[in-house]
Amino acid sequence: MRRRASLVLLAFAVFCAALSPLLRWYAFPRLAKVPAGQYRTVVMEAENATLIDYDTLKPRTVPRLTVVQTLKGNVEKAREVGAETGRDVVVWDTLSYAAGPDGAMVSMIPERYVFDAHSQEPVHAGGEHVDGTPVRRDGIEFKWPFLVEKRDYRYFDLMTRTSAPIHYKGTRTFHGLDVYYFEQTIPWTKVALPRKLPLGISPDTVRQLGLERWYTTRRMFWIDPVTGAPVNGEEIHREEMRWTGAPGKEPIPAFSGHVKMRPDHVDSTVALVASQRQLVLLLTSYLPWGLLGLGGVLLALSLALEARDRRAVAADRAHDGGKPERVTPKEVA
Repeated sequence: MRRRASLVLLAFAVFCAALSPLLRWYAFPRLAKVPAGQYRTVVMEAENATLIDYDTLKPRTVPRLTVVQTLKGNVEKAREVGAETGRDVVVWDTLSYAAGPDGAMVSMIPERYVFDAHSQEPVHAGGEHVDGTPVRRDGIEFKWPFLVEKRDYRYFDLMTRTSAPIHYKGTRTFHGLDVYYFEQTIPWTKVALPRKLPLGISPDTVRQLGLERWYTTRRMFWIDPVTGAPVNGEEIHREEMRWTGAPGKEPIPAFSGHVKMRPDHVDSTVALVASQRQLVLLLTSYLPWGLLGLGGVLLALSLALEARDRRAVAADRAHDGGKPERVTPKEVA
């Protein structure tokens, strides 16, 4: 009976040991994915920001600039692109809407981002664009891959519509979470004017005035290394209008400010990420290591039962002097 029990325990030990790496290296890459129907809104603010007044073409200081970033998963388009490419994809339609303290629009830039649901690699299909202009992304945007590595990544910049390295700067603690800190600096670069400008002004009108838009930023992200989701983001952002026909003429500051996530949105983002990371850890850490530990315990129990069974058999033989059991012949009728 003990021998049968030890064999059953051994079988379960082997099963647990085999299932452990399968969960981590086979199941997790296939099960972990960004949901296609995700919807998020993040509010960012810049206090004492500088804005251009298009009436006078002079800069003015405002007490607060608000940037609302809306992200909406386009499920129908994701199905369409998935059928076309044979991949599990996510399509995000986003909008970056900036408004002054009076609520009047400062800028509004829509965007479509198409990427692989599992790896977050860009998928070049489905009409990816920035402000209606087709783009071809290289690298990541908005979100890092699951299980972030301590290395530099390529990050897509909305304004220049190109990708550049975003550098890993170390591990930090943010609101009780251990996070990876990344920074990207975009040098002064000539960029396109938004299609929608304040006061109904068109980009053509600005160009006719002999002005062009230049931009630089220092971008900072605090990233949860398990889910790859940002828990905080900031930008030290500067824009100016330069005179095309008069290089020596003083540029007009168009925007200058330190843009930060609003504290209540930081709190809600941290709470959301903290709950989501448990699901990822379940497949990458808790279950694999738990199964491996359980397999070790079952193996130890199996060996203990086997050893006890052998000692019992040896003891019985020693008690009988090592002689085989005597067989009594049956009576012959």
